[in-house]
Amino acid sequence: MTLVDSPATAVGGPALPQERRLVTSIPGPRSQELMARKAQAVAKGVGTTLPVSVVAAGGGVIVDADGNSIIDLGSGIAVTGVGNANPRVVDAVTAQLNAFTHTCFTVAPYESYVAVAEKLNELTPGDHEKRSALFNSGAEAVENAVKIARHHTKKQAVVAFDHAYHGRTNLTMGLTAKNIPYKHGFGPFAPEVYRAPLSYPFRDGGLSGAEAAARAILQIEKQIGAENLAAIIIEPIQGEGGFIVPAQGFLPALVKWANENDVVFIADEVQTGFGRTGAWFASDHEGIVPDLVVTAKGIAGGLPLSAVTGRADLMDSAMAGGLGGTYGGNPLACAAALAAIESYEEDGLIERALEIGSLLIGRLNALRTVDARIGDVRGRGAMVAIELVDPETGAPDAALTGRLAAFAAANGVLVLTCGTYGNVIRFLPPLTISDELLIEALDVLAEGLKQA
Repeated sequence: MTLVDSPATAVGGPALPQERRLVTSIPGPRSQELMARKAQAVAKGVGTTLPVSVVAAGGGVIVDADGNSIIDLGSGIAVTGVGNANPRVVDAVTAQLNAFTHTCFTVAPYESYVAVAEKLNELTPGDHEKRSALFNSGAEAVENAVKIARHHTKKQAVVAFDHAYHGRTNLTMGLTAKNIPYKHGFGPFAPEVYRAPLSYPFRDGGLSGAEAAARAILQIEKQIGAENLAAIIIEPIQGEGGFIVPAQGFLPALVKWANENDVVFIADEVQTGFGRTGAWFASDHEGIVPDLVVTAKGIAGGLPLSAVTGRADLMDSAMAGGLGGTYGGNPLACAAALAAIESYEEDGLIERALEIGSLLIGRLNALRTVDARIGDVRGRGAMVAIELVDPETGAPDAALTGRLAAFAAANGVLVLTCGTYGNVIRFLPPLTISDELLIEALDVLAEGLKQA
């Protein structure tokens, strides 16, 4: 860590110094001023993880208005995989900004929307004929995937899984499992949404993937019936639910059952997509081919864009005008997406995700051997988590998790918590982060565990 007496000049892009630097306590006085303004201007329901005023970000750091340089292990919740100021993205968006900002694709189309759809059709799992439609957020894309599945199958029920997170709109709140803060007091929710048990190896008592799938399928068949079920939707690795990686064989068994029963299998790859797990999509690790794939977050380097991509017969079943929206596939976001995809392809970022994962899992497992409060280390690529527990009972320890995250923030490391029980710390660094910053961040976490 570098300690300095005065704020450094914040510079965007690759010139931004890649260092942890504390000038003031966090939050510093300028950030405190912004937080005071936020309290008077922004709805209380819009919370913040780190109470700072960001003025620059890039590589693996965030710089605040007080000159503090904070190691970023959150990537805006898995959004800035290509970095917060990727030169390819900046150049592409600048060029598009100088051309035009909006026409609405459903009114006056433009090439970049089509080019993004072509890339998604190429990159998502499976070599079948595909179509894509673009939207703004992950939740919006999830809603449209469900719409498409229901329209195609002429059935209405939808199954989501324990610990799932799919968004904050009305339908997606129903699909989401966690009550507080996402659902409490916001109902009633959309009907015909059901929940099935997930494969959760750390808490499943040794259940295999095949056994966990059989348990879920039996519940679906008995409580809903395949003849009523339009779709199964699942995150191949759960995000907000705790970075839960299902046991091997769980996802393929669900896909096989869905294919045999005219049930649309929707993979919610909002958090797992675009190189995050060391493959283009987390579905690739299990060799599954979803009927529909939902993407967002890492797709466009920080600009709002999402998509549904899937089988051509499914995607084409909706009538003309049935899919779309005023801003979906905005030209600035499409330019950013094409540049971000180019960066994933040309700059070795998917391979980098595997390197990051190896470093994270190796170091975290080493910590686990000396600290029984780390109950589990799990994840793939640059999507890794630790589950913190009472070492005697295995019960979730949300209080320890909160203390550790607070210690990290106070010492210049941004980490995110998650999990149904609030006892998971997740690591989602930009794929552009250096090994040196990662190691330094983990040193801070190790010290935090000693003091927590």
